[in-house]
Amino acid sequence: MLKEGGIDLRHMDDEAFDSPLGESTGAGVIFGATGGVLEAALRTVYEEVTGKELADVKFEAVRGLKDVREAMIDLEGKTVNVAVASGLGNARKILENIENGTSKYEVIEIMACPGGCINGGGQPYSQERLETIQARTQALYQIDDKAAMRKSHENPSVVKLYEEFLGEPGGHKAHELLHTQYWYYWTLNNGD
Repeated sequence: MLKEGGIDLRHMDDEAFDSPLGESTGAGVIFGATGGVLEAALRTVYEEVTGKELADVKFEAVRGLKDVREAMIDLEGKTVNVAVASGLGNARKILENIENGTSKYEVIEIMACPGGCINGGGQPYSQERLETIQARTQALYQIDDKAAMRKSHENPSVVKLYEEFLGEPGGHKAHELLHTQYWYYWTLNNGD
């Protein structure tokens, strides 16, 4: 491809490497731990709802390895009920509550793997599973603690992406490209 394009690397000026994955924030790092996606979202939601800067970005109530964690998050007078489920068996409990109308949650995070992606199928297996999961989780939160940027909505790469391509968050183009819709298998195969 380089030859076809007439590009000779020996005669090109040096320049900074591309950043194909963009910059990351502490909020992005903690996605790998159960509760991390919800915590990252809460950091942004707090500032959007209150219009105030969130000084302490830690939402300890959604952290941990407990099977299901529930929390009431105060957004300066507006309370949001949230839950985090770790593992599919615990997800089933929450989903059953939704189906029977007894769920009180406005936001739910479900991680299929107990502990989150740090305990996923692609991770090295350990005989001391709980200790390993705890150590991996702690490592993610330490990276987050030391990160220069800790809120997803302040990531310059994300801001630029919205400004130059997606438009406003939640807008038509962003919704079309970043959201998905799930259908029951039976519905897809039977046309109903």
